[in-house]
Amino acid sequence: MTTEAAGSAARPGAAAGPGTGPGAGAAVEGVALPTAVPVPGEAARTLYLSILGEGGRLPMSEVGAAEQALVAELIDLGLLTAVPEQSCYTAVNPRAVGSRLSEELRSAGTRLLVQAQEMPALLEDLTRAYDLTPRKVDRSGEVRHLHGAEEIALLLDRLSAEAREEILSAQPGDPVSSRVLDSAFARASWLLAKGGSVRSLYEPAARSDVPTAAYVLAATELGVRFRVLGESFKRMLIFDRSTVLIPSGPDYASAALVEDPAVVAFLVGMFERDWQRAEPAQWNAATPDAVGLPVHAQVGRLLAQGLTQRMVASRLGLSERTVAGHISRLRELYDAQTLFQLGWLMRAAEGDSKGEVGR
Repeated sequence: MTTEAAGSAARPGAAAGPGTGPGAGAAVEGVALPTAVPVPGEAARTLYLSILGEGGRLPMSEVGAAEQALVAELIDLGLLTAVPEQSCYTAVNPRAVGSRLSEELRSAGTRLLVQAQEMPALLEDLTRAYDLTPRKVDRSGEVRHLHGAEEIALLLDRLSAEAREEILSAQPGDPVSSRVLDSAFARASWLLAKGGSVRSLYEPAARSDVPTAAYVLAATELGVRFRVLGESFKRMLIFDRSTVLIPSGPDYASAALVEDPAVVAFLVGMFERDWQRAEPAQWNAATPDAVGLPVHAQVGRLLAQGLTQRMVASRLGLSERTVAGHISRLRELYDAQTLFQLGWLMRAAEGDSKGEVGR
């Protein structure tokens, strides 16, 4: 390395302007951002220590080609300085170098803090314009309310025509009219013809309604799957797991159309939970004298006739678990300890009821 080359190596911060010394990075609005803290590499450290071992002086004539880059690195960091008149390099106290670099970093940090405090004011005009800009509201997740049977029927026709994969139906409560059943049959036929699927959930008492039973038997031949659930569940119609129609009033004269993905997923989960707890049923197995009775009353009447729990389950097309639940509630109602005692008390109650009517 020549004396001129060594002497021309610029020290960080020696002639540079503020913020352009070591540790300075890209400038933002005229303020330099510090990057990594400048420290010598492992090889440069070893060379610096060896220079100290020689008394802190390195003759320029002894700098080989392999060491020129290391010498330049130490000069850039300020740990080594060239003395051309003595044709050598001398080591610089690292404490002085560290103090200088620390001061430069603190100065850069101060400038950044000042700019950080001024930044909101610099962007005030843009912030004001943003706040005054009208927002485009996404209303796809809102609930749409419908009123009147005609409006609801028109929407059902549109949703059924647009359905491509699946319709899920939960129909608790009182039986619906024959017109509604005919519309449901048409929707199921349309979707099944396109390769879709339809599942419907009813209460056990619906099996005693003649129009409902006729609809179920006809729809089953098309491929619709039906189950009955002997416990409370919510009325809903789900189309392709993306749209749900639910009643918004106790008289079913108004409805709400839900399209919010989170709410739809919650309602689909409710249906699937109820479907798993429900049971397939024989819709032609209800006894004629039980028409119109709720399921627990049908269970009680058959128990009073002397049927066992298994026979009651078979007659009503229910699982024994469901029948056992109804029997448990009847035992509490009649304060009966055994199934035999329950049947005896129910027969006695039915006899007293008939006696009161005959008086």
